[in-house]
Amino acid sequence: MALPKQQAGGEAHRPRPQDTDRHIGARLRARRLSLGLTQQGLAELIGVTCQQAHKYEKGVNRIAAGRLYTIAQALGVEVGYFYDGIGAEPGTFAPTAKQRRLLELSRSFVAIGSRPYQEAICDLARVLAGSELAAEVSAEVPGVGRIAPRE
Repeated sequence: MALPKQQAGGEAHRPRPQDTDRHIGARLRARRLSLGLTQQGLAELIGVTCQQAHKYEKGVNRIAAGRLYTIAQALGVEVGYFYDGIGAEPGTFAPTAKQRRLLELSRSFVAIGSRPYQEAICDLARVLAGSELAAEVSAEVPGVGRIAPRE
């Protein structure tokens, strides 16, 4: 294994984070947040410290191939997920308003501790989506009535 090069002051040169490392870290953070996980929760899932998980997300520490595979499995994605969009210009990805609302909704939903409340919210969403769908269908197809909400 090669040793770090010595700099003029006698201290070892540490490689700087590369754009790829930062991109992978940003994708890791985005996936963690979309699942409603804390850094501590992620760290426990992949068997590292919270500090290490933080460094992975910032791109300060590179993620080895084996560790990236473990992370992908823990987060329910393919390894390629972390490389998606890597050739894009920095800062070109900006989440849409719909994506931001979805993230906020998922975070709030995960924070609800009561399963009956979560089920009630799912039922409400299903009814509202059914009403929207029924309105679209009735506008397109004459004679089609509204879908009645589940009781």
